[in-house]
Amino acid sequence: MTPRLLTERLELTTYVPADEEEFVALFQDGRVSRWMGDGVSAAAEDRALFRRIFTDVYPRERFDVWAVRLRTAPGIVGHAEIKPTRESGGHEIVYALAPALWGRGLGTELATALVGYGFGPLGLRAVHATVAAENDASSRLLRRIGFRWVRDLTEADGSTTRLLTRSRGETAPEEAPGP
Repeated sequence: MTPRLLTERLELTTYVPADEEEFVALFQDGRVSRWMGDGVSAAAEDRALFRRIFTDVYPRERFDVWAVRLRTAPGIVGHAEIKPTRESGGHEIVYALAPALWGRGLGTELATALVGYGFGPLGLRAVHATVAAENDASSRLLRRIGFRWVRDLTEADGSTTRLLTRSRGETAPEEAPGP
């Protein structure tokens, strides 16, 4: 079962059915979904994705997925996952925050919590992340918390996604080598 995680300002909890509207609103925001999967989807697809969390992901314990909330306010402000992926050959972190919260250090707090969960309770030796080549903010964030560039992946549409990795016990300077 996906555990509750706490950081200084964030609470990561399992989703509840009442979270559907806020989940859909987060994923319908083009500034967020631009960097997630294939970009903005129809609202019906996001609703189906939300329902799969309850019909497939949670019941079958496929991977950990959380609603991200501020500890001081109600409602969802983001989404987080850690899951095995073919592209990484291991477990990848996925995170998104509402644009109103960008630039406040919450993304770093969120990503750090996911990495800590991967190295701690999951016992992983490495944690991975994939980032669109144009997503400079997320790339900088990941490098700042110790991720290093591994390789570029070419997507079906010709775009480039960067695979970054952080190994247990490894830290890297903010300006690590790589693209």
